[in-house]
Amino acid sequence: MRRVLTVSLASALAALSMAAFAGDAEAQSQQRRQDPSGRGENADGSQANERERAPRFAPLRRRANAGPCPYVKILYDAARYVELTGDRVNAQNVGFTGEIEGLTSDCAYQSDDPITVQTRVLFNLGRGPLAQGDQRTYRYWIAVTERNKAVLAKEYFDLPVTFDGARTTMVTQDQTIVIPRAEATTSGDNFEILVGFDVTPEMAAFNTSGSRFRVNAGTTAPAAAPAQPPAQ
Repeated sequence: MRRVLTVSLASALAALSMAAFAGDAEAQSQQRRQDPSGRGENADGSQANERERAPRFAPLRRRANAGPCPYVKILYDAARYVELTGDRVNAQNVGFTGEIEGLTSDCAYQSDDPITVQTRVLFNLGRGPLAQGDQRTYRYWIAVTERNKAVLAKEYFDLPVTFDGARTTMVTQDQTIVIPRAEATTSGDNFEILVGFDVTPEMAAFNTSGSRFRVNAGTTAPAAAPAQPPAQ
């Protein structure tokens, strides 16, 4: 179900009264732009596959606007969802998993109209060895911020998933964000839109460390059939 996240006018006006941007946050943004895949090291310390993968979902239609669109990003600390049990980081201790694998967006605004942003998010979801059942409702959020500064609005969304016996599945979600503008000269690049899973502090720390499991963590290929003795 599509829902609309609307930023209050008061929040938008308060944000625009502060013109300076934090340099360290900009440096972090630059680092994320250099590594848009959000992939670090595997849980065993080995390098994850850095090969760029082609988008698996349709991009949104581009439209002409009065100015640039807001920056739309996946928050690195909340880009993955990994349920771990026990006191060891081990693939056999993994429950349900998830990864925000793709994000595309477009916006529209003219004159002094609000900025309407359309987002499309691609989720790659999985069931590990300790996942209970065939269904899971994940939760994710979308936040609108003054660029690199205060959060203006944040809304949570439920993502019910049925695996139908499979170990992994992919789901696409479209959402709409409406951002009012103080005046016609206010452009979209004053704002930033962040997307992430609703994760626990432990999950966030696991993501921040650069460790990761793929969505099919803990699954193994079927054992090969035993060799048949030669015919007598």
